[in-house]
Amino acid sequence: MKKVYFACAVSGGRDYTFVYKDMVRAMKSAGATVHGELFADPNLKAGVGTKDPPDFIWKRDIGWLRESDAFIAEASQPSLGVGYEIALAESMDKPVLVLFYKNAVNRFSPMVSGNPNIETFTYANHDEAKKAIKKFIKKMS
Repeated sequence: MKKVYFACAVSGGRDYTFVYKDMVRAMKSAGATVHGELFADPNLKAGVGTKDPPDFIWKRDIGWLRESDAFIAEASQPSLGVGYEIALAESMDKPVLVLFYKNAVNRFSPMVSGNPNIETFTYANHDEAKKAIKKFIKKMS
């Protein structure tokens, strides 16, 4: 079974929480174990996240990333942490998929969307995002 690390904005804002759970479900239905599933919890609040100390969060998340076979991020809400993890996943030669909501208020970062080493997908609805995730995971098999 493939392990996928899922990243999305937590402290930076929770504007796109409505799609995170569907994305995690799509990863699982494609046969992946999901590290970072807790980030899809709609009860996590912007600016707060979990109550864990920063050093614990860093060690846990980097551990999950190292253990994972691939990295998937939802990047419609700008997040320093997600950007850091995208670059780290790339440096670890992990397959990377970054999803971006077509009608997002923010612009998709050209540093991410222009990177030839990163697969990006702009989606208009949940179904498009789920299909992109399943296709990405299937390619890993």
